[in-house]
Amino acid sequence: MMRGFNIVILLLLFNKFCYVICNIYNVVSPPSPCFKAYVDAGASAVFGSTNCNKWILGSEILRNKMENCNFATIQGHRDYQEDRVVCDLDMKLGFLLGEEVTLSIAAIFDGHGGSEVSELASMKFLDYFQVNALFNAYQHGLYLDQESEEADRHNSTLQRSLVKVDDKSLHDILEEALRRTFKDIDSEFSVESANKKSVAGSTGIVIILLNDELLIGHLGDSRALLCRKGSQSHHQGLPLELYAEQLTVDHHPDRAEEKARIERAGGFVRVWGVPRVNGILAISRALGDVFLKKYGVIAEPEIIGWRTLTAQERHLVIASDGIFESTTPQHVCDLMASADIQGKMASKTMYSCSSSSSLPDCIVNAAFRRGSTDNLSAIVILLRLDSLSQQDVENFDKSEL
Repeated sequence: MMRGFNIVILLLLFNKFCYVICNIYNVVSPPSPCFKAYVDAGASAVFGSTNCNKWILGSEILRNKMENCNFATIQGHRDYQEDRVVCDLDMKLGFLLGEEVTLSIAAIFDGHGGSEVSELASMKFLDYFQVNALFNAYQHGLYLDQESEEADRHNSTLQRSLVKVDDKSLHDILEEALRRTFKDIDSEFSVESANKKSVAGSTGIVIILLNDELLIGHLGDSRALLCRKGSQSHHQGLPLELYAEQLTVDHHPDRAEEKARIERAGGFVRVWGVPRVNGILAISRALGDVFLKKYGVIAEPEIIGWRTLTAQERHLVIASDGIFESTTPQHVCDLMASADIQGKMASKTMYSCSSSSSLPDCIVNAAFRRGSTDNLSAIVILLRLDSLSQQDVENFDKSEL
């Protein structure tokens, strides 16, 4: 009863806000039934509401734009492929005073106990993220319908002074959209699996690049890392020095804060090869895993960012945990360094990659050759491509003699 009363109050406040802002901007606001659907049940309800057609881009446009993404995924030695990869390095969000914001978003979902959760996430994450960003922007008063761009141009100075879009506002909008999207995916699967007694679950790692700023949301044991130029000693004789910086920390049940939460919920951590929640699940945060949610497993992502990238950072890598079953983050960056060198030479070594387009293939194949038994997936985003000196090439050539 109280929840319904709160929603009514929220809608009344929102409508009053719309009346003021929309009269200034000539904005066509989302109809109250659509906004109510969003408040009640999140992005999934928006897609199911006939009142929200104007506010949704077709999923065939948004979903899984892999053509501009440098990724690789193989089944490996497993009986099934449960990894899923999502990527759109040119996502457009057209809600800031009629101007588009362009960002890159990439994600890996590593399923377990079946592929139902990772599949659901891969099919809907981009759509739900865009919807959450749009509605969150509107709640912040930053959305301007493109149809009104030409209206009231004489008031443009007043408009911009009344609603100033700063970096913090945009960062807050995108961070909240990321959190809500994880929640929407988990909630939708929980409802769908209520009568199926599904044991499926999935990790999730999502990166967002906005200009030179990086935001990460993750749960589980998939990882993100940067390969950076630096002054460390050469690795494997490579003259181009790239060293690994792991950006995420795995959500294992024996992490102090994770274990404490599990035990407060009535669960326990038992070592069965590795620490596991109730002796079953080797991660303490996951999408799905509905039957373990009451024992402290959560779908709340750990958010890292915003981080400003520098000229020293060359490659951003996200990968499923199977990669790190047999390789290290530093070995991954050694592969990236060798690929940069190989772009200048014809010879190849065991650490080489044929071209920048095969960087993820190099990673997954190296992990497979070194004995990983899991599904293997990787995405590589080339941040900067600096030219190598002739001396670098000659030094590398001598190191192979």
